[in-house]
Amino acid sequence: MSEKLFKSTAVVSVMTFLSRILGFIRDIVIARMFGAGLGADVFFVAFKIPNFLRRLFAEGAFSQAFIPVLAEFKEHGDKPLKDLIAQTSGTLAVILTMITAIGMIAAPVIIMVFAPGFIEDPVKADLAADLLTITFPYIFFISLTALAGSILNSFGKFAIPAFTPVFLNISLISTAIWLSPNLSEPVTGLAWGVFIGGLVQFIFQLPFLIKLGLLPWPKWGWKSEGVRKITRLMIPAMFGVSVAQINLLLDTLLASFLVTGSISWLYYSDRLVEFPLGVFGIALSTVILPSLSRKHAAKSTEEFSDTIDWALRWVFLIGTPAAIGLIYLAEPLLMTLFQYGEFTVMDSHKASLSLMAYGLGLLPFIFIKVLAPGYYARQDTKTPVKIGIIAMISNMALNVVLMIYLDHVGLALATALSAMLNAGLLYHGLRKRSVYTPNSGWGKFSLKLLIANSGLFVFLLLLNPQHNEWVIWDAWQRAGHLFGLIVGAAVTYFTFLLVLRINLKSLVRPIMR
Repeated sequence: MSEKLFKSTAVVSVMTFLSRILGFIRDIVIARMFGAGLGADVFFVAFKIPNFLRRLFAEGAFSQAFIPVLAEFKEHGDKPLKDLIAQTSGTLAVILTMITAIGMIAAPVIIMVFAPGFIEDPVKADLAADLLTITFPYIFFISLTALAGSILNSFGKFAIPAFTPVFLNISLISTAIWLSPNLSEPVTGLAWGVFIGGLVQFIFQLPFLIKLGLLPWPKWGWKSEGVRKITRLMIPAMFGVSVAQINLLLDTLLASFLVTGSISWLYYSDRLVEFPLGVFGIALSTVILPSLSRKHAAKSTEEFSDTIDWALRWVFLIGTPAAIGLIYLAEPLLMTLFQYGEFTVMDSHKASLSLMAYGLGLLPFIFIKVLAPGYYARQDTKTPVKIGIIAMISNMALNVVLMIYLDHVGLALATALSAMLNAGLLYHGLRKRSVYTPNSGWGKFSLKLLIANSGLFVFLLLLNPQHNEWVIWDAWQRAGHLFGLIVGAAVTYFTFLLVLRINLKSLVRPIMR
């Protein structure tokens, strides 16, 4: 937890912030043009399936398995390193080609598996299958993009991989505005936007690999030592690191049985939770995994623990006020961002209920991103799998029970509760193995954060306008008031931190035990 580590996290956060802002613009465009109707529901399913596989294979299991092995091979010189990259990229490309071909051919069957509620509506089912055929190759492009990004991250080039998702958002915005209106089925334009976005993201990173001299010609290497090691680590990690995504996919599956609009309400509320999770949680995870891997390889156990401690303090410092804001300002946020065109007042209200439920899980979602690398950096993939199985079974049970009483809100709440269980068990495992030992000062730190966050909440409670005012305001009035609330809450929060003498600089500089 050095100043360099903080700066790297800040760089990733800034780049991710730019991507997420464009992501919001993308969602605003989609909400305005397609609302929360049949077309939107179908597209979100067709996009979520390859997007789920991306997080499962690419950003999830593959990156968590590949980066520690890459760090190990870097110690042996350039040739073993380039051989590992060549064999990994060649093997991955062949496997991805097979998966993509199968996915495109079996699109109707996949839709029946992942959205069984569509079976009763042939129009939904057929359209979803058509869109999935177009979007499925995204998994091919984005997995190779993740490989390139993992290499760049391992060499300290964090900005490029963090900026890359911008191109998907640009592609979706462009196709929604200029391609969709010219098609007989407008929502098909969004599917082509996903395809084009995946291709452009992959191509964008190649020049940076060439500049580093790390783009050897791919070759098949299934039996090589490095690929076998990555595979052994990746198979259990595929489940362990992606439990949250599996839970979200289960939400979509069950929501396909609910009223039309449920999938869209869950999508838009999830997108708002993904903003702080991506800007901060994923950025922090991206930076600390290579750092933890290096410290484990160097057998620096004390620094390994200190890095986790540093990350956890930042999670509480940034994640807690973000969660409060998401929960309390749920409906104003959705009204301001999406309630235009086809997206109605009712859609904002329904989505706000699931956003409040998801918001309860924001801190646990970020904790998982920080705690899981504590296992993967040590090449322990079995423990997170065991924990993931417990969390997912709990989520399934909660889904069924809570959906009966709370509809789509129950699905979101079940996901949040299972994330709490997952994060708690990950933390307990690191403590039990003495991998992580908290540094001193957590009691005072927690008390000061409680006071600061209480001050932030009181500020929002006193100054948030009445619901009917948000409804009648136009876009600029909503945006102005929301911006004022967010800035005012941030100023209030950091003023409390200053008065309470929480020294942010001490969380940037190296921490001496």
